[in-house]
Amino acid sequence: MSRLAALGWSPFYWGQVDLARDAGLEPARVMADLGVRLRLGLEVSAAPAARDPELGDDRLAMLPVSLRGLAVVGDWVLCERQPGREVVLRRVLERRSTLARQAAGDSTERQLMAANVDKVLVMQGLDGDANARRLERTLSAVRASGAAPVLLLTKADLHPDPAGARREAEALVPGVPVVCLAAKRGEGLEAVRALLTPGETAVLIGSSGVGKSTLLNALLGAEVAATGPMAGTGRGRHVTSHRQLFQLPGGGLLIDGPGIRELQLWEAEGVKPTFDDVAELAAGCRFSDCRHEAEPHCAVLAAVEDGRLAAERLASFHKLAGEVRALEARHAEAGRLEAHRQARRAQRIQQDPSRKRGR
Repeated sequence: MSRLAALGWSPFYWGQVDLARDAGLEPARVMADLGVRLRLGLEVSAAPAARDPELGDDRLAMLPVSLRGLAVVGDWVLCERQPGREVVLRRVLERRSTLARQAAGDSTERQLMAANVDKVLVMQGLDGDANARRLERTLSAVRASGAAPVLLLTKADLHPDPAGARREAEALVPGVPVVCLAAKRGEGLEAVRALLTPGETAVLIGSSGVGKSTLLNALLGAEVAATGPMAGTGRGRHVTSHRQLFQLPGGGLLIDGPGIRELQLWEAEGVKPTFDDVAELAAGCRFSDCRHEAEPHCAVLAAVEDGRLAAERLASFHKLAGEVRALEARHAEAGRLEAHRQARRAQRIQQDPSRKRGR
């Protein structure tokens, strides 16, 4: 297998290459975001330069100003080799999926985290880190990305009934694979390996100390990710400083990075499938636009009353639905302001054409 194929290159990306326009360029995958530069994985040259002990067959990429901030780990790009071991990134190819979140605060900007991800391994610890409401929000964000979620329950050796915890989780996230892990003891590793098929890319999501580095080290069979103590908790602390894509011995690809406690919603599409149980009950409501709050003959409220649906579950649904409405309103307002700005700019250019070229 070629290196590009091992990194996930497929006809989807090859179809975006124009042999005439892109002559002299070659595909590469973003393996790590080092802040000022990107580390790219390319096809191994038939006559490679001296192999760098740290980079191996990878290259460091210089980014034109126009592309800075537009490529993230997991992206496929076209680049041009330079003398020595550097390359210049020329174009970012269309993504199959994008893992993103709303930037912190009240911003309407999208923060990209990883691209071209097939599966997202959502990690929650059975040592007190697990949180059902946070999980629902995270799964909604994952589904909106176009990737498939997997739930990993870590620190299973610290829980009195890990099998019971797994059953509870499976009931909360129907259709999502759930694996119990005790990575240091090797428990559950084979189940995780079976989910990471050759050429597919997964990404780890979870709070600091949940065991991401421990799992990555166990899957790689080497201490490549550092862990450290978290003061006053007895738990580990994830100390990875940048996102990076790793090739696993079995052929799968795994992206790891700084601890992320949860994903803030950016798009609405992922909420509905996260609450399939609510949607199924809602089919029995008298009114098609029922919001399941105080409407008469609401099948969802009836299910809460007779115990078929947990009140906390419905409250979480309402909370996320409210977040989605607020997010859509902010996006609409941002779009309105941008349209107004563009109209004002066009008006100024019409009045003074020299402004078009910034003179």
